[in-house]
Parts: sequence; C-alpha cells; structure tokens
Amino acid sequence: MPSATKKVTVFRRGEGRYVATNARGGQVRLGNGADDDFTPVELLLAAIGGCSSVDVDTVTSRRDEPEQFEVVVSGARIVDEAGGNRLDPVTLDFAVHFKDTEEGREAAGLVERLVKLSRDKECTVARTVSADTQVVFKVDGQPLD
Repeated sequence: MPSATKKVTVFRRGEGRYVATNARGGQVRLGNGADDDFTPVELLLAAIGGCSSVDVDTVTSRRDEPEQFEVVVSGARIVDEAGGNRLDPVTLDFAVHFKDTEEGREAAGLVERLVKLSRDKECTVARTVSADTQVVFKVDGQPLD
C-alpha cells in the first residue's frame, strides 16, 4: 500500500534550474522560465490537469480507448488583496471523445459525471489547491515565524 505521505526533493542543477525527484526515482526538470523546462506554476497546472485526467481516464478507458483525450489547464495570474501572487481562477477544459460505437457511447456518457466527481471528491491536487491548506515553510528543519 502506498504511503499516505507524499514527498519530492528539489535539487539545484544550476542558476534558475532544478530537478524534482520522487521516491521511485522519477524526475521532472523545472526552472525560472528562461528555457524549455517547466516553471513551478506550469507544474502546478500540469499536476491539477494530470490528477483529474487520471480520474477520468481510469474509468472511461475500461469501456473504450478515447480517440481524443486533451485537458487544457489555465490560470490567470493575479495579485491578491495582500499583495501576493496567485492564480485565480484555474480552469480545466476537457475534450474527451470516443468512437461512435456502443462502448464509445458508454464511455462518453461517463465523462461529465467523472469530471464532476474528480472536481468534488477525487482529485487530491485540485482539492488541496482549492482548500484552505496550511503550507509550512522551514529552514534546516525549523519552521519560520
């Protein structure tokens, strides 16, 4: 059974360039936007879209293989009342289409319900972002004031 605690470690590769490594050895390059590496904000959008995609794809692909499965995730960068940067709103636009067969129509008929279920219950990433989640910053293991 996978651990309930999730963790990645971010290592510096060079100025403005990093690599995030998970416990299984998987890696993702990220940076400050000066090259083709994902920025942290782009990774956040990818994580939201990826999480919800898994929710929808896992169930629909049991019925039929999609002809198109695309999720465009976007977020408008704003400066909030406190002067802090954030995205609001974040939008996921699903384009999931199947062949015009009995199996394809069955899978297509599940898409809207599965997207809603992902939004309301299943997608840990989107639900964490939309909740009032505590984020604790530490330096050398000591929490900041």
